[in-house]
Amino acid sequence: MITMAPELSLVFKSLDMLGASDHATVVSITLFVTLLCACIVIGHLLEENRWMNESITAIAIGLCTGVVILLTTGGKSSHILVFSEDLFFIYLLPPIIFNAGFQVKKKQFFRNFMTIMLFGAIGTLISFAIISLGATQIFKKLDIGPLELGDYLAIGTIFSATDSVCTLQVLNQDETPLLYSLVFGEGVVNDATSVVLFNAIQDFDLTHINSKIALQFFGNFSYLFIISTLLGAFAGLLSAYIIKKLYFGRHSTDREVALMILMAYLSYMLAELFHLSAILTVFFCGIVMSHYTWHNVTESSRVTTKHAFATLSFMAEIFIFLYVGMDALDIEKWRFVRSSPGKSIGVSAILQGLVLIGRAAFVFPLSFLSNLTKKTQNEKITFNQQITIWWAGLMRGAVSVALAYNQFTRAGHTQLRGNAIMITSTITVVLFSTVVFGLMTKPLVKLLLPPPKPFSSMLSSEPNSPKSFIVPLLESGQESEIDFGARNILRPSSIRMLLSTPTHTVHRYWRKFDNAFMRPVFGGRGFVPFVPGSPIEQSLHQKEEETETQT
Repeated sequence: MITMAPELSLVFKSLDMLGASDHATVVSITLFVTLLCACIVIGHLLEENRWMNESITAIAIGLCTGVVILLTTGGKSSHILVFSEDLFFIYLLPPIIFNAGFQVKKKQFFRNFMTIMLFGAIGTLISFAIISLGATQIFKKLDIGPLELGDYLAIGTIFSATDSVCTLQVLNQDETPLLYSLVFGEGVVNDATSVVLFNAIQDFDLTHINSKIALQFFGNFSYLFIISTLLGAFAGLLSAYIIKKLYFGRHSTDREVALMILMAYLSYMLAELFHLSAILTVFFCGIVMSHYTWHNVTESSRVTTKHAFATLSFMAEIFIFLYVGMDALDIEKWRFVRSSPGKSIGVSAILQGLVLIGRAAFVFPLSFLSNLTKKTQNEKITFNQQITIWWAGLMRGAVSVALAYNQFTRAGHTQLRGNAIMITSTITVVLFSTVVFGLMTKPLVKLLLPPPKPFSSMLSSEPNSPKSFIVPLLESGQESEIDFGARNILRPSSIRMLLSTPTHTVHRYWRKFDNAFMRPVFGGRGFVPFVPGSPIEQSLHQKEEETETQT
C-alpha cells in the first residue's frame, strides 16, 4: 500500500490537470460563442450601412478581442482557440461551399460556365505564375530567410486563392446576377484550383522540372477536376434516388432532412479520402441536390433544409472571420519580426502588389477573349463589369491563411524567421484586402453598375432576374417557390419575350433530356413521388376539406 501511494498521487494529479484543461476548453468555447452572438447582433444593426458587412464586423470584433486577451494575459496570448487547417477544411468550409451550390441560380451559372472556367482555372494559373515569379525574384534580394523553390511556388498558390466567402458577403445575387455568378463561380473553381496546385507542389519533385513533369501536372489537375465533379454529381443523384424510392417522408421528415445533410457531407469527406478536390465535389453535389433531391422531400422538409443549410453556412462564415481577426495578433509570430518591422511591412506590400498585378493580368485579357465568343452586345462583359470583377476578386481570406499555416508552420507554431514573416505577411494581406477592398466593393458596384429601372430590369440581358416574367420558363431549383398569385406584373408582348428568350439553346436541349431520362428516375420538380398516407396526400386532403367548408 505504501508503494502504491506515489502512483495514486500521480493519477490524481493528472486527473486535476485534465479537469483544468477541460475547464479551459469550456471557457474558451463559451467566450467564442458569445462573440459569435455579438457579431450577429452588431451585423444586424449595421445591415443598412453601405460600407460595413458582417465579415468586416467579425474581423473588427476579433481584433478587439485579441487586444483584450493580450492585455489580460500580459502579452502571452491573443486568441482563445488554436487555428487548425483541419478545422477549417473539414468542418467550416463544407457548409459554405455546399450552400453556395445549393442556392446558386443554376441557369446563370451554367450560361457563364465557360467564362467561369476560363477565369477560375486558366486565370488562377496565370496569377500563380506571376506571384511565384515575382516573389522568387524580389524576396531573394530582401534576405527574409532560407526559402526554397517549393516555398516560393506555395506563395503563388496561397495568394492566388480568392476569398469566395467574402464575395458572398459583399455581392448580391439578386441585384447583380451576372456579376455574382462570374465572381463567385470563379472563386469556387479558383479555390479548388489553388488547393490542387498546393497539393501538387507537395507531391512533385521540384528539383528537376521538365516537360514530362509539366504534362503529368496538367493531367493530374484535369483528372482531379473531372473526377471531383462527377463524384459530387453522383452523390447528389444517389441521395435523390434513395429519397424518391424509399420516400422517408411518409414516416418521418427528420430522416430525409438528416439524409440530405449527411449525404452532402459524405461527398466532401469521400473527396478528401480519395485526395480529390472536395470543394468542387461538394459544390456540384449542392447543385444536383437542389435540382433533384430537394423536390423529392416533403414541403416541410424543403423549408427546413433550405434554412438549415443557409444557417450552417452563415455561422461558419462568421466563425472564420472572427478567428482570422483574433489570430492576426498572435504574439508568437510577431515576436520573430519585431526586430525588422519594416521588412515585414515591405513583404506584405510586395505581396499585395503582386496580387493586384496577377489578377489584372488575367481578368482583362480573358474577358476580351470571352467577349469574342458572345454574339450579342448584352452578353458581353463591359469594361465597368471587368473592373468590378477585378476588384471583387482581390480579397484574400481563410483559404490563404489555412494554406499558409500548412506550408510555414508545424501544428500552428514556427521557430524560423522566414516562415514567421510569411505567416504575418499573409495575415496582413488578408486583413488589408478584406477590410479595404471589402469596404469599397459595395460603393464601387453602385457607382459603376447602377441598378436598372424596374421595368427595364425585366427586359435586361439577365434572363434569371428574380420574380420577373421569365422565371417560370427557367425552372431552376428553388425559384419555383416564388408566388405568382399576383398576376398584375407588366409583361412585354409575346414577340418581344420570344426574341429575348431564344428557344434553340443548350439549356432547352438539356431540359428535354432531363425531362425524358433524368427526372423520371431521380425525381425533381413535376416528378414528386405520391404515396398513400404521405404528408402530400394529407395536405391535399386538408385543402379539399377547407374548400368544402368554404363552399
